Amino acid sequence: MKTEQILNNNRHRPFRMPDGKWKFYQEWHDVLFLHWPVDLAELRKFIPDELEIELFGDVTWVSLVVFKLKNLRPAYLPGIPPISDFDEINIRGYVKYRGKPGIYFLSIEGSKRLSCIIAKSITEMPYRHSRVNSAKNFYDSWNNEFGDRLKIKFEAGKSIPEKSLLERWLTERYALFQDTEEGKITEFNIHHCEWPLQEAGISELNVEYDRFKSLIGSQPDLYHYSPGVQVLTWGKINHRTASPA
Repeated sequence: MKTEQILNNNRHRPFRMPDGKWKFYQEWHDVLFLHWPVDLAELRKFIPDELEIELFGDVTWVSLVVFKLKNLRPAYLPGIPPISDFDEINIRGYVKYRGKPGIYFLSIEGSKRLSCIIAKSITEMPYRHSRVNSAKNFYDSWNNEFGDRLKIKFEAGKSIPEKSLLERWLTERYALFQDTEEGKITEFNIHHCEWPLQEAGISELNVEYDRFKSLIGSQPDLYHYSPGVQVLTWGKINHRTASPA
C-alpha cells in the first residue's frame, strides 16, 4: 500500500492525525500479541509518575508483542536489510500523557546488535540486544544481561471480523511515551491502517522475565495474531516535566 493510502485511511484512530510530515517508515510482520490483566500498584512500580496508567473499565493491562520488523528507513530513502530488518520483542503498558492515550515500553529487545544501537541513539527508546532464533510463527530469544527468555510457537487462526472493545483498546494505539531522561517525557506519534486481527493457537509458550514476573509470570488471558501493518512514524517531541536537579 502506498503511503498516501495509509495516511488517508485514518477514521479508526482515537485522535487526530499528527501535524507535519512523517519521518520514518517500517513494517511489522507475523505479529503475536499476548495480554495480561495486572495489579495497578504493581505496574506503577515500572511506569514514571508523570504518566497516568490507563484502565479498561477498572482493569489495567500489560502486553508482550513479538514480530518481524522490516524495511525500517527514513522517509524517501531505501532500507538497508542488514540493519533495517530484525526481530523485535516488546513489553508495554497502557498510559495517558496530558490526556492523550498511548503506550509505555517496559522493555524492547532487538535481534541485531547494530540495529539496537542505531535505534536507541535516534529514538532514545530502551532498545537492547537479545539473541533471537525465529521462523514463521516461532520465536526463541535469550538475553544474557537479564536472563530473559521467551520461547513461543503458534498458529494463526481465522480472522476476527468484529473486534471487541478491549481488543481495539489494546491494539489501536498511535502514540508512545518514554521517560528518556530525568525531567523529560519523549513522545512519538505513529499511524497505520487498522490492525487486521486473527485468532491464534499457541502450542508452546515459555515466558521468563524475572524483573516482570509479577506482571507476566502466568499464562496470558488474551492473545491474537496479525499478519502485520505498514507504519509511519513522526519525529520525537520532548516534553519537559520538571527542571533537572
